[in-house]
Amino acid sequence: MKKCRGLLIMVAFCSVLAVHGQVSMDSTNKIPVELINKRNLLVFPVIASSIETKLMFGAAGSLTFHLSKTDTNTRTSNLQSLVAYTLNKQFIAALNGAEYFNKEKYILNQQLSYSAFPDKFWGLGNNTPDSNVENYNYHQYYIYLHLMRHLGNNLYLGALYELQGVYNVEYELGGIFDKENITGRDGYLVSGLGLSFTYDTRNDAFAPNKGWFAQAYFNHFDKVFGSKYNYTNFVLDVRTYIRFFKKQVLALQAYGFTNSSEEVPFRSLATFGGYNSMRGYYDGRYREKNQYVLQAEYRFPIYKRFGAAVFTDCGDVGHTIHDFSWNTIKYSYGGGLRFQLTKKEKLNLRIDYGIGANNNNGFYLQLAEAF
Repeated sequence: MKKCRGLLIMVAFCSVLAVHGQVSMDSTNKIPVELINKRNLLVFPVIASSIETKLMFGAAGSLTFHLSKTDTNTRTSNLQSLVAYTLNKQFIAALNGAEYFNKEKYILNQQLSYSAFPDKFWGLGNNTPDSNVENYNYHQYYIYLHLMRHLGNNLYLGALYELQGVYNVEYELGGIFDKENITGRDGYLVSGLGLSFTYDTRNDAFAPNKGWFAQAYFNHFDKVFGSKYNYTNFVLDVRTYIRFFKKQVLALQAYGFTNSSEEVPFRSLATFGGYNSMRGYYDGRYREKNQYVLQAEYRFPIYKRFGAAVFTDCGDVGHTIHDFSWNTIKYSYGGGLRFQLTKKEKLNLRIDYGIGANNNNGFYLQLAEAF
């Protein structure tokens, strides 16, 4: 694998509609009434480089707002957008968000994206050599909607819908992608419905410093819903945040992703690496039906709006539970800087550098924390 060629960042605030005044949060984490009707809009161009994209040119935006006009305990809603083009001829357009309704009776999460993405493939499994790497291209549109209903005592019952369309798939004839007869290699549409159960006591949507988050859900893809393939994926995501002296926070996460069928298309398999998990590995360096990851990150302030973090991760992918062992487990570690874009909402711009085994490493530039 080629090493990351470094990171050049240019961030300029083209438009900022900010909250005026020096109003702080109180010990109960209530939002002051004078901030309820305020909206924060950040729009800025970005030039960056990462493992997957090399040099990338784009524009990013973040809108924070409150849907409740009277409830000071309801967390801040947010929408984040990105449009980017890379020197690898990759195009990405995405809109992610989380809306918290009055008294958080309902919470809506959504991810909408379109991508035309030349990518890399090493084969399936947790022991593929670097020499296997080959290029393939695909176009994809993606819709994810997750509506949760508050049951009381920080518990939520949710329904989710996911749609993924992959087309214009191009790969090397006679290569690994071709020889392994990867499911979905000629393009596909999958559509699925699922249920979730969530426990959430975090005190902030962007950078929590205390509380728990535990979510379990399944999503079933079926021809009844218009899906080309029938399979079910299951996810378990558990996080906790421990606050220490002078706003220092230890964040921990355990994450598991499994698939129930043998006919899972390649873009729905578990992928190893990326900007939120196992930083330092190319997103998709290892790919299989199942994945398990443990993460720890220590976050601490430096000066005014500037902060930093150090992190370490371990995990692996496998076709079955028997493929996971201490002999194949992967690790990564690293650190990064944080700049608080909005003081009231704790929205951070983060720059991370992750290091994995066998010369896997890379920079990441993102809005909000990894988890």
